Amino acid sequence: MHRRLLVVLVPLAVLLVAALGVPLSVTVAEREMQETYVDRLGDVGRFASLAETAMSTGRTEALHQELTRYHRLYGIPVAVIDPSGKVLLGSASAYQDAAAAEPALSRIVTAALAGARSEPSGEWAPWGDSALVVAEPVGRDSEVVGAVVTISDLSRTRERILVRWARLAGLGLLPLIALVAVAWPVSAWVLRPVWRLDAATSRISKGDLTIRADAEAGPIELRRLAGSFNAMMDAVENAAQRQRAFVSDASHQLRNPLTSLRLAVESLEAHLRPEGNGQQVYDVAVDELKAMQRLLNSLQASARMESMRTASPVELDDVLTTRVERWRALTATAGQTLAVDVPPGLRLLEPPGGLGSILDELISNALRLSDAQVVQVTARSVPGAATAGDGTDSAAGGMVTITVRDNGQGIDVAERAQAVRRFWRSPRHQNVPGTGLGLAICADLVLGAGGELRLERGLPRPDGSGYGLAAVIALPVVPRVASSPDAPARWPA
Repeated sequence: MHRRLLVVLVPLAVLLVAALGVPLSVTVAEREMQETYVDRLGDVGRFASLAETAMSTGRTEALHQELTRYHRLYGIPVAVIDPSGKVLLGSASAYQDAAAAEPALSRIVTAALAGARSEPSGEWAPWGDSALVVAEPVGRDSEVVGAVVTISDLSRTRERILVRWARLAGLGLLPLIALVAVAWPVSAWVLRPVWRLDAATSRISKGDLTIRADAEAGPIELRRLAGSFNAMMDAVENAAQRQRAFVSDASHQLRNPLTSLRLAVESLEAHLRPEGNGQQVYDVAVDELKAMQRLLNSLQASARMESMRTASPVELDDVLTTRVERWRALTATAGQTLAVDVPPGLRLLEPPGGLGSILDELISNALRLSDAQVVQVTARSVPGAATAGDGTDSAAGGMVTITVRDNGQGIDVAERAQAVRRFWRSPRHQNVPGTGLGLAICADLVLGAGGELRLERGLPRPDGSGYGLAAVIALPVVPRVASSPDAPARWPA
């Protein structure tokens, strides 16, 4: 996260440095160019004064030698030309070679012969390659008899400008480096509590209500936020604990009176008269008392399972090792067939309370409620799948789907969403022992591990009248630290 913060801060600092540095760089370049222009202008002004005297007296030899030495010393062609453009004094060949590459020369020379001092020629910015042409008229007003012209190569001036720019760029990098050096640890210090708070909320979303944020590190605003978050979680955890304690205590306290009431009711059987409907009322009372006892047992089991809020990695092979044989025995006793098709080596996040207990409940429902002949357990790994669970990124590595299918009565599509709610029972199962809590508890526990439990269409019925029910559990894959060779499949179809 602090990298993203630097990605925002550093470009802003670069723009600030550029906003200050670019105008300064332009000023430096203009100053260097202006100094060069003023130097050349002073030179041609002196030569123009000497040329006027030399041409009026006819003594031009000394001036010619000085112009030649100037060219040899500075590498700048300089010439005295007449109104027709003919070179009178100076290095004619060097001047003509340099003049051929300067399209602005004729304009500047024409202005000088007209008695006007020329402006700097053409594009003489540091990134250009043109020369600096400066011309000075010889004579004044209508007595102009010629002009002194210099053609200066600006490569050295441009080199000086680039060196100055490089120094400015180096100076501009210093605050950027200082900003990164300071912003990196400071942003890490500021954002570290945010990372910890994010990690805490991620674990809380998976059901661990004991996690708290660090309220001792970071800026005062984040410390206050962490303190408020911890106070909120204390209230939530206390409320959840009180709710579970109430359910557990209430079911436990009602157990003994209910048992005594059942014994008292059953003791009345010997006193029933054969005539009348007393036996029917007695049977209804006993059945209701048994249903109440089952309900209390389910409430206690729910309170115990919901108190276990930590999901942990588990090998699906290890879970099935302790369950498959018992499932086979149960289905064989009921005259049913169990088929298990689970590839080896699947590692997933086990819901609180244990994956085995959830699979036991699903197998029990298939045996008790569906009148199925075949119960099938399959598992598959789905890379990159996501669930409709808690909205976390726990499924980034993929999901494992475990499906318990049967070819029994099934549940209508409209009833599937209601089947995972507490105390809901299908109208067809009102006379079948049960409380309507088991599937709802399983769905809550799977959701607490970042997964999902959903009901779908099962296997086709033998008579072709429809389909049975399929309970699908989707749980996040847990990557292995070190790869190991796959073992042979243990669960034949």
